[in-house]
Amino acid sequence: MKKVVIVGVGALGSHVLQFARNIDASFRIIDFDRVEQKNVASQFHGKPSVSTLKVAGLKQSMQFLFGLKVETISNKLVENNVERLLGGQDLVLDCLDNGTARRVVQNFIRRASIPCLHGALDANGSFGCVTWDEHFVIDDEPGQGAATCEDGEHLPFIATSAAFLARAAQEFLKTGRKIGFLVNPGGAIRT
Repeated sequence: MKKVVIVGVGALGSHVLQFARNIDASFRIIDFDRVEQKNVASQFHGKPSVSTLKVAGLKQSMQFLFGLKVETISNKLVENNVERLLGGQDLVLDCLDNGTARRVVQNFIRRASIPCLHGALDANGSFGCVTWDEHFVIDDEPGQGAATCEDGEHLPFIATSAAFLARAAQEFLKTGRKIGFLVNPGGAIRT
């Protein structure tokens, strides 16, 4: 069975797991953050999970709703634990929202030759991308890492972007073919 790790289970990553649940793979999810009340509006986290670790709440939801068992890691991903957390995986799904953490992922997966699919959302809900590492450029523009989940306005766009990310992962795990997408509120373009 293939091993897939999702790094970051906030707005994008929590929905990716929901849409990827039928892929024949084992899942590991990594996030150190806790569910806040505002997260419930745009993330796949429910009200009962508020104040709990995102990985714990998502694990419970996926088990309860779909019978999916996931491995959880609530550590912050940093240089001195990246090999332990990402090593041995067949695919890394990067759903992070900050350049520093993305660099940790990118540096490791390139050294270890692990395929990595990056998902990124513009904070204002106007653009998303699903890009394989060899084409991904880390963006350190002002506003990067800004919240996309304050009021739930962008939930359909977030879920659409997550569905395309799950679709690209599914295709790769099934056929080895790498597809990507550029997503905007009006539609998507396959790259």
